[in-house]
Amino acid sequence: MSVAGAEAVAATVAERFEELYGTEPEGVWAAPGRVNLIGEHTDYNDGFVMPFALPHTTVAAVARRTDGVLRLHSADIEGGVVELRLDDLAPESDRGWTAYPAGVVWALRDAGHTVITGADVHLTSTVPTGAGLSSSAALEVVVALALNDLYELGLKGWQLARLCQRAENVYVGAPTGIMDQTASACCEAGHALFLDTRDLSQKQIPFDLAAEGMRLLVVDTQVKHAHSDGEYGKRRAGCEKGAALLDVDALRDVPYAELDTALERLGDEEELRRLVRHVVTENERVERVVSLLESGDTRAIGPVLVEGHASLRDDFRISCPELDLVVDTALAAGALGARMTGGGFGGSAIVLVDAADTDTITKAVEEAFATAGFTAPRVFTGVPSAGARRVS
Repeated sequence: MSVAGAEAVAATVAERFEELYGTEPEGVWAAPGRVNLIGEHTDYNDGFVMPFALPHTTVAAVARRTDGVLRLHSADIEGGVVELRLDDLAPESDRGWTAYPAGVVWALRDAGHTVITGADVHLTSTVPTGAGLSSSAALEVVVALALNDLYELGLKGWQLARLCQRAENVYVGAPTGIMDQTASACCEAGHALFLDTRDLSQKQIPFDLAAEGMRLLVVDTQVKHAHSDGEYGKRRAGCEKGAALLDVDALRDVPYAELDTALERLGDEEELRRLVRHVVTENERVERVVSLLESGDTRAIGPVLVEGHASLRDDFRISCPELDLVVDTALAAGALGARMTGGGFGGSAIVLVDAADTDTITKAVEEAFATAGFTAPRVFTGVPSAGARRVS
């Protein structure tokens, strides 16, 4: 979103806040969704990831309260203002959308930031939900950043990300890793974020495809997913079991060069072998992409993306017919690379293309979906954008 566009959205959100609550907000904040370029299901294995922030954001107008009340409203969800008492917030007590912002308040206070005495919040978002683009993380991070600023908590972006992850893991009950929240909080425009999820060390990697005559298309298949569903949790538990059997703290600790030996140690545990193989090879793919980008060989990341999709499809088994159709069709139409992105079981795929081929490849994907009888996909260009910030 451009600066002018962000200011316009901020003004609209502030006006609606005043209509709802009868007073002006103390500020307006924005936090983006993200696309993960490479590094899928590695974050909860202490591994490497490489997301970048999208221009699509969740925007929040916020003001403090002093009476222990949290009032929440979303322009995108039917219903009025939801009022909650801070003292009543408890993990897994809410299965609706309000669990995400309420969970952030709970996590902040549970971490000792009892100076938070309430808030009025009005939200709107352009991050597609259920598309694997981290709409929930954007919602969490924007509320966390607003409260951090208003209550002068002094927390850094990575600290806010940790608290937001705890909100989603414990309060919402979704066993997600740290990548999504860190990407939303810490990404920089024009860069992908190389993140070590063990120690949260970060490196901003320049990623300006337009300057090199390329684009990264994001194809939202319109197949919805939910991280709190059981299949995601099963795979996380399987990874933890594999690490335990291999006597390592996390699968991050299995060296790529020793993968075959590790797989032999797992014997006939075929499901665990597949999970381990994906995580170990995916970490190596992240490091390879970083090396290629830093050496200026951006086009060469295309085949690495394809390898990643095959691993997610065949070893982790979290793809679906729509995601596979995007990848297969795009590659047949001349794409440089493609893979599913996000948690899986639906959501989005990314397609690396020469800019001149954008329309041809987009049309091919849309026609393939129509022929298969699938819901028409949403296709847009993923532009590496700024992380969470105050916009007004």
